[in-house]
Amino acid sequence: MSKFVHLHTHSHYSLLDGLSKVEQLVDRAKEYGMESLAITDHGNLYGSVEFYKKAKKAGIKPIIGLEAYVASRSRLQKDPALDATRYHLTLLVKNEVGYKNLVQLVTKSNLEGFYYKPRIDHELLEKHHEGLIALSGCFSGELSRAIEAKDMAKAKEVAEFYKKTFGDDYFIELQAQSEELHQGLLDISKELDIPMVATQDSHYIGKSDQPIHDVLLAIQTGNTVDDEDRFSFEDYDASFCNEEGMYAIFEKHNKILPKEVIKDSIEITKEIADRCSYDFDLKTIHLPKFDLPDGEKNAMDYLRKLVNEGIKQKYDSHDEKVIERATHELSVIEKTGFEDYFLIVADMVNWAKSRGIVVGPGRGSAAGSLVSYVLNITGVDPLQYDLLFERFLNPERNEMPDIDIDFADHRRGEVFGYLREKYGEGHVAQIITFGTMAARQAIRDAGRALGYTYSYVDQIAKMVPFNPNTSRPKNEIEAYIKQVPELENIYRTDKQAERLLDVASKLEGVVRHASVHACGTVVTEEPVTEWIALQRAPQDENTIITQIEFHAVEDLGLLKIDLLGLRNLTVIEETIRIVRELENEEVSVEKIPLDDKKTFDLLKTGETTGVFQFESSGMRRYMKEIQPTELEDLIALVALYRPGPMELIPSFINRKSGKEAVTYLHPELEPILKNTYGIGVYQEQMMRIATDLAGYTLPEADTLRKAIGKKIESLLNEQKEKLISGMIAHGIDERTAKQIWELFPPFARYGFNRSHAVSYALIGYWTAYLKAHYPVEYMTALLNNAGNDVDRISFFIGEAERMDIEVLPPDINQSVANFVPEGDNIRFGLAAIKNVGHAATERIVEDRMRNGPFEGLADMAIRMGGNGLNKKVLESLIKSGSLDTFKADRMTALENVDHILKASREGSKDNNQAGLFGGNHTFEIQLKPASRQATKSEILSWEKELLGLYVTEHPLKGFFEKNKDDSLRRIKEIMGPDKDGKSFRICGVVSRVQKIITKNGSSMVFAKIEDIDDSIEVLVFSDVLGQSQNLWQEGKALSVSGRISLKDGETKIICQRAEEIEI
Repeated sequence: MSKFVHLHTHSHYSLLDGLSKVEQLVDRAKEYGMESLAITDHGNLYGSVEFYKKAKKAGIKPIIGLEAYVASRSRLQKDPALDATRYHLTLLVKNEVGYKNLVQLVTKSNLEGFYYKPRIDHELLEKHHEGLIALSGCFSGELSRAIEAKDMAKAKEVAEFYKKTFGDDYFIELQAQSEELHQGLLDISKELDIPMVATQDSHYIGKSDQPIHDVLLAIQTGNTVDDEDRFSFEDYDASFCNEEGMYAIFEKHNKILPKEVIKDSIEITKEIADRCSYDFDLKTIHLPKFDLPDGEKNAMDYLRKLVNEGIKQKYDSHDEKVIERATHELSVIEKTGFEDYFLIVADMVNWAKSRGIVVGPGRGSAAGSLVSYVLNITGVDPLQYDLLFERFLNPERNEMPDIDIDFADHRRGEVFGYLREKYGEGHVAQIITFGTMAARQAIRDAGRALGYTYSYVDQIAKMVPFNPNTSRPKNEIEAYIKQVPELENIYRTDKQAERLLDVASKLEGVVRHASVHACGTVVTEEPVTEWIALQRAPQDENTIITQIEFHAVEDLGLLKIDLLGLRNLTVIEETIRIVRELENEEVSVEKIPLDDKKTFDLLKTGETTGVFQFESSGMRRYMKEIQPTELEDLIALVALYRPGPMELIPSFINRKSGKEAVTYLHPELEPILKNTYGIGVYQEQMMRIATDLAGYTLPEADTLRKAIGKKIESLLNEQKEKLISGMIAHGIDERTAKQIWELFPPFARYGFNRSHAVSYALIGYWTAYLKAHYPVEYMTALLNNAGNDVDRISFFIGEAERMDIEVLPPDINQSVANFVPEGDNIRFGLAAIKNVGHAATERIVEDRMRNGPFEGLADMAIRMGGNGLNKKVLESLIKSGSLDTFKADRMTALENVDHILKASREGSKDNNQAGLFGGNHTFEIQLKPASRQATKSEILSWEKELLGLYVTEHPLKGFFEKNKDDSLRRIKEIMGPDKDGKSFRICGVVSRVQKIITKNGSSMVFAKIEDIDDSIEVLVFSDVLGQSQNLWQEGKALSVSGRISLKDGETKIICQRAEEIEI
């Protein structure tokens, strides 16, 4: 065993400073025979839980540590002239008290002492030193800096402070490569009787990683590796060496230290490691206690009371099935100790609903709980839909239940605010997440740091295949060099590319930045800092976040709540608001009838654009084919419309329509598989087969589900034998039992969580209902929630027009910020115009409401001149047609923009003059005549760019009127399953282009082409692309001939020929 232990080690959680991944450090320590290992990242505990678990698994004792930043004065002082200097200090956790003190130090360094870096100070060290070991630090340590300055009196003073504070747990850190400090450190050690300890300050694994680490530092500072005077380790060896390596480094650099001192300083590392004995508690669950109402003494009794009240509201309170299910669930909840969890979540959800926040009916397996249903946490009756509680909470697994909740996305912050108010600011925090360098990012970062040109690096980065919807190899760059001929060729023939890809492959997967998790929130009984260090979010100092990611939060047994924002719920909420305001009608999604004919009529047509879960072209096609008649059809489609099970959809449709026979391997399978016509779709069906045909308990059936999902052969064989034996004992013959078993392995690929499918099908149904009954209001809400996505706005406008809802152009005197209903039509919102935005729009609308409509260009210019009207906003208003109401020619107005702005500024200086507002002022702007008229093409181009649609007319309208060619089809005419494999010619405008490199190294293009009615994706493979390279540009009008390809429900056209057309 090694007599040396690394006590000063940086992982990649020392962001853009450490290169080593945690598993690499653990593996190398094990290889070197080290029994312990400390990780001491810069100013944070990001990797603490991950390191602990991986070290324990490898049989290595983990030592939680930190390289702290110590302020030169007080952490609270932040004077640029005096406080730019900070020192390093290495801290190691001895025990639980030490860990809690380290958490306090890290938290206060971030929340109180942050000044470029998170800083502690002597005051905090005196308060929070217990249970910690302190090493004096590297060459940037407070002691080392004093010695470097040849101020030995100051050095002695510093060492005396730390010795007084930490006692025998203070050591002088000795690093071989800081040889200029050795004599001073040795003198202080002898004079004050402070032991010396050897450390390496490792930042990467092997010496060969030094150039990669140098690139990483250049990425951090924004320099290139060739820049002089940049931050660099230069010739410093920061590798993770073994015991022999440590002696070798000292041998190379030492000039004055006695060998006994070196030997003692190396071997004392093991003694220090032996002092450290802290284990995270990964077994205990730490739930906050729910604040019970007055008169309530016991959380479990109060939960039972609420459940009984909920049952009376939702069911016949004498229904035996309901009582039996509720009793069973409550007994499991009591046994597992999760009563406070359900009370906390129910309180939060019901608070949100009481504030008019639309909450989803469920997500994941939580909808399988009747307790959740009667508490109003979920909106799905688990008895009606045969959902299983054990799929959600299995008493045989010591795991906290996980209720993920969808809220209207724009009001999620209100729910988080409620939790902070109820449980206390120090008890609630959002959770951190870490972004790592993916292949393309690593190539681009490395290329910048190496000083290569952007175009060169971008060309190589784009050779790496990228599809966010498909799984990618672990080491992408290495894998794709072997798989993509174009990438392999440039790697083999271009030394610069070889260097770039070699460096990038080593950077791939390294943590690049920290940010706020999209939905994770932790709630604790004691302050969060009893377990986790906190910091401010990198981009928002008002947001407090944990320093460990959500898996680690769960590992510590803390309550993690996922507050998910779902835009579709915001659309529902806004639709309900508009209906209330315009129609004086209250709509409650929970009271929407689930057998509404108008809703199913809409679904059967496949006109489901904007309908949650059902708006893709593939789903629209399947809707028309399946002709849904009940919610069960929608539930099945949600579960089946995924890669893999999608291949079962045609059989599902044919069986529903009677075109294909429905058969069962055994009669007892029929009640389980009847809803899906004999096809296994849901994980719950697999569990039911195990319980009803093989005698499993539901917890055992859930264990079977997990075993099959993990695909571990030993577990599968064990479950296979148990299941078959159980079926035989149940009276099923062995041959049939084995055939039934064969249904199970495919569930690993196909089986879907029915509880989740029901919940999301229900949201989909709600949106379809609103679209069918309140089309103008619903389409208005959709448009308002498309954000700044011009393509999405255009898409919804096209759908509105298909529904005979006219989207009226923006008008400076009619439009408000958002889209709004105007009779049976919708008026375009000013804020949806590109470059205008909400700030300018609010000022325009506010002025109009206060002073009346703008009576002309001069009136508007003067009134808005001192109110934020700038050149970009004015140009966008003109080009979009928003000022057409003033009868000013767009080109004339555009050519006079500078003149208008100048006049508006001058006029607004005296905006209190008589008659300035209203219609009585005499101020006018004399516009110079335009040098030319704007062409129709220019006007259409402006409208498309700024509004996402053509207002004046579609550019293809005239083309289709002139060309009555029988071979030319509109896009809507080539959709449908009967068109698969057939060839057609279409014409349209290119609205999106994406060029990719395929795995075989060839180029291809995915292009979106749209005509007056619809759009379609065009696939252009390399053979055709070579002849039409210059055609695939946004805005070009093309004639495309090709073959229809219908795959995974999506209609695409494979281009065989393309040519530009005049429009």
